[in-house]
Amino acid sequence: MDVVDLARELVMERHPDARAAFLGGSVLTSRRTARSDLDVVVLLAGPPAPYRESLRFGNWPVELFVHTEDSWHGFVTPEVVQRNSPLLWMCADGALLLDADGTGARIAETAKRLVAAGPPPVTGTALEDARYALTDLLDDFAVCTDTGERLFVVAELVRRSGELALLTHDTWLGGGKWLARRLEAVAPDLAARLDTAAQAALRGAPKGLASVVTEVLDAAGGPLWEGYRRSGPRRTA
Repeated sequence: MDVVDLARELVMERHPDARAAFLGGSVLTSRRTARSDLDVVVLLAGPPAPYRESLRFGNWPVELFVHTEDSWHGFVTPEVVQRNSPLLWMCADGALLLDADGTGARIAETAKRLVAAGPPPVTGTALEDARYALTDLLDDFAVCTDTGERLFVVAELVRRSGELALLTHDTWLGGGKWLARRLEAVAPDLAARLDTAAQAALRGAPKGLASVVTEVLDAAGGPLWEGYRRSGPRRTA
């Protein structure tokens, strides 16, 4: 059975009163693998929404995201501020499985508009915070001799370098594989270069990774450590 038909069957079996539903994620693309799951967003009129559930249906792993229209906006709005909203993209790029009352068309239009508009502009504070964190990690990396510590420092350097590159280009962030996919549009060779350099670093050759990370930092304004300062929250009487 086609994955779209299968996802629609799942929705009708579990939520026959659904107002709308979408199928999103890698399963609809050429990146689909034998272990891809069905990312299904369901819009209901009320309870039991909102909830999230992982399950298996027709031998397919399924991630089910069930919302009301209000809770969808309640989740998406702060995620857009954080520049990373998987729920938004599932509805912007996904297949509309059903639309009982126009809710699906309305959510799809909103999602596509928000994606096209892009995330909020990167603030100077956010960029400085990212530069500081990466600079501090790079300093740790320069003197790291413990193999266990090096593993996690290298992993963090790779992740934060990718995120800073995306911030520098003022585009959407992503987690896990989606970080690499977001980078393809703005820095096509960066993920591969980080991979090569990170593997070399874990074998005891750190210079390549330090060079790539420094390059990312320089594009964002350079390393930042001395003089960095942030005030904490203030109590009010």
